[in-house]
Amino acid sequence: MTERVPTSDRQPPAEAALAGLRPARDADGAGVIALLGAVFAEYPGCVLDVDGEMPELRAIATWFARAGGRFYVVERAGADGRAEIVASVGHTPSGRSGLELRKLYVASRARRGGLGSALCALVESSGRAAGARFVELWSDTRFLDAHRLYERRGYRRGPATRELHDRSASVEHYFRKEL
Repeated sequence: MTERVPTSDRQPPAEAALAGLRPARDADGAGVIALLGAVFAEYPGCVLDVDGEMPELRAIATWFARAGGRFYVVERAGADGRAEIVASVGHTPSGRSGLELRKLYVASRARRGGLGSALCALVESSGRAAGARFVELWSDTRFLDAHRLYERRGYRRGPATRELHDRSASVEHYFRKEL
């Protein structure tokens, strides 16, 4: 049986943008690690330290389920014709009435076709269906294209930042969207 993945009721994403979307499995760990590694490599000083900082990537579906959330991947055919993960997004509960959008990444070859926006819409729709009043997220200060996407979708950057004290010396901006 195929699981039905919710879509936004306000701004339905184009079917083509979400082609290949499915709930993640723990076996997707290597593909998700490859995706994040490629995205991080686009930014000077951004390092992916899986075992030291993101061990959840090795059992991603289990980690999100234990946190009360969901994680999705988008698969598309690679240059060799085999399926590869080109995008990801997840969400977990935030407080009593919200969701936190997590790990939204899109491979460079899959950008500019509405996929990132469609994945945001997926999380927002999940939030509405669960009765959430907001979606919030933290995004590295270096990810300027992502910030523009969030702002186009109605997220507001808050005054808060946080330092992760990680190998990448990450500082993140806070964003929030009321549903």
